Amino acid sequence: MNHEIHERHEKILFKEECYQIQGAIFDVYREMGCGFLETVYQECMERELATREVPFVSQPELKLHHKGESLRPIYKPDFVCFGKIILELKAVKEIAPEYKAQVMNYLKASRLKLGLLINFGSYPQVLTTRLAL
Repeated sequence: MNHEIHERHEKILFKEECYQIQGAIFDVYREMGCGFLETVYQECMERELATREVPFVSQPELKLHHKGESLRPIYKPDFVCFGKIILELKAVKEIAPEYKAQVMNYLKASRLKLGLLINFGSYPQVLTTRLAL
């Protein structure tokens, strides 16, 4: 039984990278709490990720394609960290299904495997939802 738990534990995608990101998320929430607009958390996360030397791109443009041709609409997730993890920030009372669908669409458009949907609007703690393709 311990072997099974160990095996599942080893299969967590980008475990160390997520641990570093989660530390930044917790520090931002500890400092700011809930109740601010998403743009406030965006700037705080930029500063916290930079302080922790987590490589990130803020609001990168993701092009969509249909049958090999580029489409005009562009997706902009809040962050791509380590070149492989999408972060989408929210500051809402609760996470609606369309927010999860938004992250899944970002994953499909970017061909990345893992997204973190972070809700700074929850109380008494920040909530992070892992979404994987």
